[in-house]
Amino acid sequence: MREAWITNFDVSPFLMSNTTTGSKHTTKAARGTSRYRYIQIAIVLSGVSVFAQLYLFQPLLPELSREFGLSPAISSLSVSAGTAGMAVGLFAFAFWADLLPRKKLMVISMFSAAFLTLITAASHTYGMLVVIMFLKGIAISGISAVALAYLAEEVALGSLGIVVSLYLSGNTFGGMWGRVFADLSAAWGGWRWATLLIGGIGLMLALLFKYVLPASNYFEPKQISTGYKLRQMRIFLRDRVLLSMFCIAALMMGAFVSIYNYLSFRLEAPPFSLPSYIVAAVFMMYLTGIAGSIVAGWYTNRFRASSILKVLIGIFLISTLMLLAPNIWIFVIGLGIATFSFFGAHTMASHIISQHVASGKSTATSIYWLFYYVGSSIIGTVMGAALSNLGWTLFIVILIAILILALLAAIVSETGTK
Repeated sequence: MREAWITNFDVSPFLMSNTTTGSKHTTKAARGTSRYRYIQIAIVLSGVSVFAQLYLFQPLLPELSREFGLSPAISSLSVSAGTAGMAVGLFAFAFWADLLPRKKLMVISMFSAAFLTLITAASHTYGMLVVIMFLKGIAISGISAVALAYLAEEVALGSLGIVVSLYLSGNTFGGMWGRVFADLSAAWGGWRWATLLIGGIGLMLALLFKYVLPASNYFEPKQISTGYKLRQMRIFLRDRVLLSMFCIAALMMGAFVSIYNYLSFRLEAPPFSLPSYIVAAVFMMYLTGIAGSIVAGWYTNRFRASSILKVLIGIFLISTLMLLAPNIWIFVIGLGIATFSFFGAHTMASHIISQHVASGKSTATSIYWLFYYVGSSIIGTVMGAALSNLGWTLFIVILIAILILALLAAIVSETGTK
């Protein structure tokens, strides 16, 4: 399973031998060493902190709508602006992240994100809040751009799979706890109080991260040719398999984030009419995504990645239909299955890109994340207008259509994948 995690999340461009000529350090961090434990702790802290801050407004959209007099679509910009900032930041870092010291960039990113979260609580206008969230997305992208590179450079290959798994699990857990904690805190003291609490926690985690994460021993700045990167990107965008994976990323993430963006609107309204603390508990279904990624990784040794991808998109599609149910248990089970299948499919799409690209894997992965977050921003916002104007049933029907397009893209890409 460790090897599957490494392949799925594209750390291979950064892999080095366990010794480095000319370095005063000859052995990379391995299991059982204190350096390895510090790296484990710090890298989990980074994911827990920043993804909680990125998605904290997702369960609070109804409250923002009420306070600022917004439609669901406009309120969702508080989430979409952050993911749009992530897309912009990741695209920029694709060209110059390898020039910057890994730890320094991640520390600056964590402190910047926490500071921006704190000042969000003082937003007097919704426009100001959206701008701050966009800047926060750019800040957070600094961690996502180099975290895997840091791990691949500093951790011994035999121990790398576990720590990468921890990092990705920390990301997922951070997204979950941020949603749940924000919802519960807002029910107590309003969205500004929730934002202050999460920003304060983010600041404390940034301080811990700064002192716990070991400095880079093996990082060497690399000059990147912009023209070469752009030529690589053009080639990848013309490749049928890669373009299909990019489109799948945009479509699936757009559908997934739409479900979670407007989940609170659905659950707080009839026929459910749930109180906020119950809605917060429903967001814990996000944890099924961790299992989805792990299970998908297991099955790559038995079946073709393209076949697993199609099955998981199909499950995502069917489980989305369960969100039409007026029964809360069917609804919640459907949400859990949808979350499980989304993260599993996301794992497989990343795996296919890693297998298909012989060189320039980091560039291909950058494009994948760009589509991923652009899809989240655009589809996530547009679907708010669909919900306002068409209602929940047609909202789900449109999501089904989006997932059918993703399934068709997976079918088109299958020839030539492994």
